Amino acid sequence: MSDSSPARPTGPVLDVWCELQCPDCRSALDDLRALRERYGDRLELRLRHFPLEKHKHAFAAAQAAEEAAEQGQAWPYVEAVLGRVQELDRKGEPFLVEVAGELGLDAEEFDTALIDGRHILIVDADQAEGKAIGVTGTPTYVIDGERLDGGKSQEGLRERVEEIVDRLLAEQKQA
Repeated sequence: MSDSSPARPTGPVLDVWCELQCPDCRSALDDLRALRERYGDRLELRLRHFPLEKHKHAFAAAQAAEEAAEQGQAWPYVEAVLGRVQELDRKGEPFLVEVAGELGLDAEEFDTALIDGRHILIVDADQAEGKAIGVTGTPTYVIDGERLDGGKSQEGLRERVEEIVDRLLAEQKQA
């Protein structure tokens, strides 16, 4: 997910290949919250889009997440949509605009962004990069060149990510 803030974290980056209509990604939210709480700005969590064909609203949801990022509310929006996957299944794109309004974002701009497709290239690029590095499902985490597949099981993934982040932060201190 693009981030237009000028100050970039200097710590490790965790790419989270996610799909906003994916129940496994919803269950990964607790791990992502725990990682953000533990590391704060020492770990950059970067949402990467990997919409799956089996979910018909996933591509639109990825575009909506990019619009939320542009409006400064990326993670709150992602969490709100993932927390209500069944509603997205039922309502489709109108639900994406509805969530934007609930969060105080410019819902009209969301609607326009979904119609004009201004974020399609970002979503396409993420998906192509994911395929190139072997992502096949969501959630998939990539940190320090290691790919961790959360689509099979979330079991032990947060602990593995924490081991890697702790090692990288320790190495950074020594440098």
